[in-house]
Amino acid sequence: MMNNSISDFIKYQRKRTNMTQEELAEKAGVGLRFIRDMEQGKESLRLDKVNQVLGLFGHRMLPNTETIWDPYDIARNYSNIAVEILLKNRTKLYGIILGPILQNGQIVEWWFIPNNLAKKYKETKDKDLLQTIEHNSIDYIKEQDQES
Repeated sequence: MMNNSISDFIKYQRKRTNMTQEELAEKAGVGLRFIRDMEQGKESLRLDKVNQVLGLFGHRMLPNTETIWDPYDIARNYSNIAVEILLKNRTKLYGIILGPILQNGQIVEWWFIPNNLAKKYKETKDKDLLQTIEHNSIDYIKEQDQES
């Protein structure tokens, strides 16, 4: 079974294509020692050479540009105020984050009330009006503009 490490990926791809380490090194234009270091999980490898090897299998290393919001930053700075939330699926939500939903002591979701239901919720405290937002689905969050 393969995990997500580059060493396991390269080893799997090499064996899947019936190549020896020597053949892989030759085809990628790197030294045999580099392939061995890669497959053994050496932590400091030249990225250009890693990409040469990955390129044989149609892949390359790229920086992760995904923003991961600190849940405690959201709890401190965006709870109980009007916010605009952009989800990773590009949906925009306008409303109020009422608080976190914890799982094993970690914030995994948020209780949220949309603007159009906020007044009714304030009057009735009807929990059926609430939505949940998965923490990992949040792409961007900011305080709501007055005109939103």
